[in-house]
Amino acid sequence: MQVVILAGGFGTRLSEETDVIPKPMVRIGNIPILRHIMNYYMKYGHSDFVIALGYKSEIIFEYFSELKVSEPALDWTVTLVDTGLHTLTGGRIKKLENILEDQFMLTYGDGLSNVNLSRLLEQHQASQKIATLTAVHPPARFGKIQVDNGLVTKFAEKDPGDAGWINGGFFCMSKQICSFIDGDNISLEAEPLGKLVEMNQLGAYEHSGWWQPMDTLRDKKTLESIWSENEVPWLMD
Repeated sequence: MQVVILAGGFGTRLSEETDVIPKPMVRIGNIPILRHIMNYYMKYGHSDFVIALGYKSEIIFEYFSELKVSEPALDWTVTLVDTGLHTLTGGRIKKLENILEDQFMLTYGDGLSNVNLSRLLEQHQASQKIATLTAVHPPARFGKIQVDNGLVTKFAEKDPGDAGWINGGFFCMSKQICSFIDGDNISLEAEPLGKLVEMNQLGAYEHSGWWQPMDTLRDKKTLESIWSENEVPWLMD
């Protein structure tokens, strides 16, 4: 199935890296996170990629041009589309409308997980919803305490399960999503998905396993630490 990767944002919260390169090209273990994401989809048999570019798109174009020379046997199809520097996430999808399949998978170019993509797809197809997102628990950053009359009555380690569900960024969608996007300045996460909620057309695949975004330098260091320990959740069966 076609996999769309949104890889055009400015990555301002990771400016230590993104002043020089686009965030999807930030390396984890000397491999761009974009490549990690693509390898993960290929693990599930999905090798037709459409990558929506924007900020510093020329660096990603150059990377894939060099791959054709250095790794000519790669069994994938990669379509790179410059969707504009200031286009928002929904607008980037709209600009791909003419090349999108009727059903496609979608993710962002800055997050990794061990979500079961086959089960996600199965649930989406069975539900016949316009879109299905992966719901995840965010990584816990702080432990919890309870205080009563000046005394700590409970001290707990970090528990991501207490944080509730958030959008984990791994989607399955119908091309119908494009009809809810009007122009470049539309964020997928606002109007289109909000409208689907109103219509009972946004499904949720609940993933309680590992998930890690790369929003900040701290997140990058977390991923690098995981990689260095050789127990990489997105590569393990």
